[in-house]
Amino acid sequence: MIYKIFPVLMFVAFAFTSATPTKTEEPVKKTIAANEMSAMEMKIENVYGNLNAGNFALPTKPSFYKALEGFYKLKSKGVITKDILTVVDFTMSSNAKRLWVIDLATNTVLYNSLCAHGRNTGNEFAKKFSNKSESYMSSLGFYATGEIYNGKHGQSLKLDGLQPGINDHARARGVVMHAADYVSESFIAAHSRLGRSQGCPALPNELTKEIINTIKGKSLLFIYHPSGDKSSVKLLS
Repeated sequence: MIYKIFPVLMFVAFAFTSATPTKTEEPVKKTIAANEMSAMEMKIENVYGNLNAGNFALPTKPSFYKALEGFYKLKSKGVITKDILTVVDFTMSSNAKRLWVIDLATNTVLYNSLCAHGRNTGNEFAKKFSNKSESYMSSLGFYATGEIYNGKHGQSLKLDGLQPGINDHARARGVVMHAADYVSESFIAAHSRLGRSQGCPALPNELTKEIINTIKGKSLLFIYHPSGDKSSVKLLS
């Protein structure tokens, strides 16, 4: 009888021991996870962790990570030449300051501002996007900033979309960065949402000249929304 029970007890003990994680198992898992991070991911993580935002909020991680990955690749190709990165996160409410201008040479957030989306892109939140003329929608993705000009909105900044089929009609559509009265806290207070453009990333009157003079001339602008993730991958592959 003892002989028959003993192997069973041994099996149960072995099964229990195998199912119970050792004290060293968790650190090993963490080490493996760290090793699986690419050099690019580690570099981006380090930049984000060392951003000096001052009194501003930090940009959201998903938008910043994709923007910075694009920055490194487009800078290496000579498509952009400045160490200035502008990130717009269209997952956020238009009532929030969802645009950031970052000096990557010093890892400093220079501006954090309200930013409008197109009138047919959504009300408070941006939901639909288009590259078509007369759509009155915003376009997502990577842009190179162009030249400053004086238009109906005053001093404005030309934008060149870098992604065919996604935003490459920006210049032809007249999608530019400009000032607008409807991009203000007072408009939000009166209407419960920010005003909307015809597709331009419009800015507050008091900040527009400073921002466009900082980012003009081949710096990178990235407008983020998860619906554009696949098109971002195409550009970066």
